[in-house]
Amino acid sequence: MIVSTETLSLWDTLAAQILTVADWLTLHVTLWVLVGTGLFLTIASRALQIRYFPDMLRTVVGSRQDAHGGISSFQAFTISLAARVGVGNVFGVAAALLMGGPGAIFWMWVVALVGMATAFFEATLAQIFKVRAADASFRGGPAYYIALGMKNKVLAVIFAIITVVTCAFVITSVQSNAIAGTLLSVLGENGSTPIAALGGLAAAQIVIAALLFVFSSMVIFGGIRAVARVTEWMAPIMSLIYVVMVAVIVIINIGDFGRVIYEIIREAFAPAPIAGGLGGGIFAAIINGTKRGLFSNEAGQGTAPNAAATATVNHPVQQGLLQSLGVFVDTIIVCTATAFVILIAGPQVWGAEGVNPANLTTLAVSHELGQWAVMPMAVLIFVLAYSSIIAAYVYSETNMSFVTSSRIAVWVVRVISVGSVVIGALATLDLVWNTVDIAMAVMTVTNLVALLVLSKWGFGVMRDYDAQKRAGVASPIFISTGNKFLPGELPTDVWERAPEEQQTSAPRQ
Repeated sequence: MIVSTETLSLWDTLAAQILTVADWLTLHVTLWVLVGTGLFLTIASRALQIRYFPDMLRTVVGSRQDAHGGISSFQAFTISLAARVGVGNVFGVAAALLMGGPGAIFWMWVVALVGMATAFFEATLAQIFKVRAADASFRGGPAYYIALGMKNKVLAVIFAIITVVTCAFVITSVQSNAIAGTLLSVLGENGSTPIAALGGLAAAQIVIAALLFVFSSMVIFGGIRAVARVTEWMAPIMSLIYVVMVAVIVIINIGDFGRVIYEIIREAFAPAPIAGGLGGGIFAAIINGTKRGLFSNEAGQGTAPNAAATATVNHPVQQGLLQSLGVFVDTIIVCTATAFVILIAGPQVWGAEGVNPANLTTLAVSHELGQWAVMPMAVLIFVLAYSSIIAAYVYSETNMSFVTSSRIAVWVVRVISVGSVVIGALATLDLVWNTVDIAMAVMTVTNLVALLVLSKWGFGVMRDYDAQKRAGVASPIFISTGNKFLPGELPTDVWERAPEEQQTSAPRQ
């Protein structure tokens, strides 16, 4: 993007002001509400993260079946996985380490571990209060369970509008910004790269923005079912490739694993930053670990439930289990592996001149595996961020459908989503990231309040699931009518009949 020095200064000033607000919100509001809610749900559910973990693994194995013509549980899981395992794992971890030091990873773990309970409940509630759309697919999420469960349509509409803006504009901008930053960093290192042929960095940035426009348009204009078909194979394959790459590095350097873990825990409570290029100090670690942890795994943010609600499942708990497992995979496995790769690379990588979140992980991987890994990493980051873009679109369309049934409004969301991809590829890095932190904080606090108010529904459905498992039912089936475990009658008819009848039934008028 060709801009004057004065314009850059204005952008930098605005980004700094937004960062001040974002950090204050994170430290004084988001952290306490996020961790507090997760702890309450963990204790009240008797540590479902541990108790249900075997069920999570069994559920993911059979989640491609029994969709009855709709979006399968696995497809809904991969839509949210596409948003989770993406830039947050590569770019977000690097940003957390550079600004918060190794201790930030510890606080990412905290957010994730309690977030597994939060993710379970928000996905389960999304299933409980889901509704049928005109095309017989399902819609749901925080806006729906706020309106139907809390009976507060005004707050639901406000949340839906915030989600549309955040997902259709802010989050998509972050992802495309990461793609552009990574490709420019990788391809622009010397004059023999394609950057030179394109006429320099500015021209290359425009070309990247144009390519993102084309790729995102092809899927987003196809609607939610098109997204489900793409993410069903894209997210797992790309995530697996990345995990294999970092796993190889971990195995090669397994002798350093204990040292890295100790360093992460030690620096989580260090009063001052360490030397050598990484930021730190306890407050920096907490702030950046919380912000990047939330951006990475989305637990409590209120976005993933929109995908969870689209699935046709036998029991709401089934989707809750998958979403909880997604948080574990995202942060405890993938983010930790990324942090390990960066930390063992040493200060010669993360302390070098010109290192930033857009190129740190790629440089660390290439330092361990060789220069050949640079291009595969660039392609990988492109695909991961691209899958997150189309997943964010799903969230925005779902919430716009809640606000209005107008097809014109849905197409407006699609156009804005594609447009924001282009804007993000051309915008400044700090401004985009700091904006998303504030947007996510507002969404998260609103969603968590709703979770606490409606937790009695989640616990009721959980008791129904546990009772059927104790009775020897291999695959519990949830029917709401006359269900003694629920605090009342559901205001929708989705769960009044067997799951195989749900997808073909007409919406209640």
